Amino acid sequence: MRLFPMNLGQARTRLVQGGVALGAVALIAGCGSTYRPVVTPVTPSGPSAQPSSYAVVVSSPSPTTPGVATIIDYSGDSVLAEAPIGNGPLTFTIDELGGTGYTVNSDGTLTNFPISSSLQQKQESYSTLPSTAQPVNLFSPSAGFYAADSTGNVADVFSGYPQSFKLAIPVAVNPVMMVGPAVSGQRIFAISQGNIASGMDCNNSPTTGPIGAVNGIERSSNTLSSNIPVGKCPVYGVESYDTKRLFILNRGDDTVTVINSQNNTPDACTPFVNQNGQTVHCHPTLPLSTSAVAATGVTPPNGTAGMTATAGPVYAEFVQATGELVVANYDAGTISVIDVSEDEYGNDSSTFGTTFTIPVGNNPASVTVLADGTRAYTANQTDQTVTIVDLSSHSVEKTLPITGHPRTVVSTQNSQYGKVYVASPDSPYLSIIRTDLDILDTTVLVEGNIVDVRVTTQTGSSGNANITSRRPGYGQPCYLPSTTATSLDVCRTLP
Repeated sequence: MRLFPMNLGQARTRLVQGGVALGAVALIAGCGSTYRPVVTPVTPSGPSAQPSSYAVVVSSPSPTTPGVATIIDYSGDSVLAEAPIGNGPLTFTIDELGGTGYTVNSDGTLTNFPISSSLQQKQESYSTLPSTAQPVNLFSPSAGFYAADSTGNVADVFSGYPQSFKLAIPVAVNPVMMVGPAVSGQRIFAISQGNIASGMDCNNSPTTGPIGAVNGIERSSNTLSSNIPVGKCPVYGVESYDTKRLFILNRGDDTVTVINSQNNTPDACTPFVNQNGQTVHCHPTLPLSTSAVAATGVTPPNGTAGMTATAGPVYAEFVQATGELVVANYDAGTISVIDVSEDEYGNDSSTFGTTFTIPVGNNPASVTVLADGTRAYTANQTDQTVTIVDLSSHSVEKTLPITGHPRTVVSTQNSQYGKVYVASPDSPYLSIIRTDLDILDTTVLVEGNIVDVRVTTQTGSSGNANITSRRPGYGQPCYLPSTTATSLDVCRTLP
């Protein structure tokens, strides 16, 4: 075997390679067993994930069997979970955070259930109500839990978890609703209809009988601080986002009473000249002639806002984006869009009370408004339709058919477009409308006819519409399938 000597260049190359190898060995040996990355990874940036958003449906297969709570996903319109709750649920709401649902049941219990994609019956809890209690409305702000109790003319206060009865506060006769700020505020309010024979007396408009009352209740002490007279048969109330104004719908005399929530008194203002050249005075508690409203198209700026004759206001949403109150007039088949804006000092603006009345379907039982204030959607109970209204032009955009006789319509937004959920008391189908196309996108079948629906993510159309409940015959209109069905018992036994 012949050996060939290396030239000088080859020798230098071998020496360099050997040196690198020895250096690498020394480096590894010096590191021990700890890994030291050379490059630090950078977490990719981007928009945060959207919060979970659900539609929560409570349904009732029959008055004597357990109801069902169904959790529906916003993004996929799919049922994520369902669980039985108390027997024959009568009314339903959720809390301000969208984390807990509450129902009053026919068996005299109050159900608390978590709103979760993994809802199970074992996670529910029950509270036994006082034997004489007959709650007709639930109100669940961020602090406290309240119920309007028609039996003893009291506002029931609950605390703890599960919610347990704490005390009863005497209020005016026939309370039908509790209302107030969702997050913070000095007081809440109890709406009472006065000494009437039954809730059916307020199922038509106009009506005779006494005027109603609103009682202010101080949260800190749970004591009454005011007794404010309103119109006949008050059925619903909604507060502005800044908690400065409370609007009470009086179905019996077709008016809206405005209350200064901060002063705990009827709203007051300085007379001014409106755009028609008329001097408008303030009448905080007096009804307005409907003929005057029809002639001028403008309502008084404060106190009581008039509507068309036999309007029958039953539900409203405060629209933060535009400073308007949108009212569903059940008996007139219209909605009223009322300017309730404030000036830079927090007083009523010079256009406060200006009203536009827009025909929709027959018997709109509720209305919802998109967060940007562009469109309103009404649940027309008799027509079995939803009317979509362009609020900038005050004109009807289109009408969509709905399964059943819709009673509740709620809206939410959790992506590039929003959704509107429509529920009927005589149907097990929840109708879902996409707001980017304004089409009926799909329906979701639940177990039993729907008692009510709520959404966990609200976008600002109404400060507290989502956290107070309504019950037919106690503020909420009854859908009577025949002209002979006139008793309160028939009203209560409707699906």
